[in-house]
Amino acid sequence: MDDSLYDCVLTLALPQALEEEALDLLLAHPQWVDGFSVVHAEGHGRLVQLPSVMEQIRGRARRCLVTVLMRHVHTPDLLQALQQTFPHPQAAWWITPLTSFGRLA
Repeated sequence: MDDSLYDCVLTLALPQALEEEALDLLLAHPQWVDGFSVVHAEGHGRLVQLPSVMEQIRGRARRCLVTVLMRHVHTPDLLQALQQTFPHPQAAWWITPLTSFGRLA
């Protein structure tokens, strides 16, 4: 995929338990996803579930943030595949416009 054709950033905020399956799904769809970045994070909020004792003590849930630079036209198909595979209330997503992208070399 040509770097200049990216026009949005899809961000997934997933419970850590879904990380490997979600990454496998992204890798299975090179027609929509050219690559992605993964960051381990912690989530906090009134709707966040804290399944482990450690998370309950700390007050934060382990999360995996996945950022995908992609074409906005492909986001509905990818989101549908994700929602069918992971109908999880703690899995969130958002899309932001990408105004420019380049490489340093």
